[in-house]
Amino acid sequence: MIDMGAALEDRTKTALTAMRKILRTTELNSKRLMQETGLTPSQLIFMQMLDDEHEQTAGFVAGRMGITQATTTALLQKLEAQGMIQRRKGETDRRQVWLSLTDAGHKVLQIAPDGVHARFHQEFAALEEWEQAMLIASLERVAAMLGNHDQGVAAVLDATAVLSSD
Repeated sequence: MIDMGAALEDRTKTALTAMRKILRTTELNSKRLMQETGLTPSQLIFMQMLDDEHEQTAGFVAGRMGITQATTTALLQKLEAQGMIQRRKGETDRRQVWLSLTDAGHKVLQIAPDGVHARFHQEFAALEEWEQAMLIASLERVAAMLGNHDQGVAAVLDATAVLSSD
């Protein structure tokens, strides 16, 4: 006879082990990226979106990244202080601010290692649509189970580090 309690406990341990592996991989990726470029994964992705799209507004990048205005402002200030991005006032609407990479920002992107986000994107894109939908639903369910109901948390794996680090 199968002990259902023990089977559930084993599955719980397996799920927690998988989550620890994900967290450890992203942590190691973040450390490597920081050592090689001085950037966090969120900062790198922000810069990549400016590189892909050329000059953009902060709101556009925030929307594509799925982050709040507060997180965007923190990223923007840090990247500008590091000399990676520059701001330009709109010519027709002076309230509008356009962002672009500096030469230093372009150079850092050239040396930045392909990280966890790039590998995940490549592997995820190779999945069937139903597999992608199932994985998204499962991950969202795990986040909800852990009590993370904050819609302001970035789609990027280290959003809180951006707000709490200097």
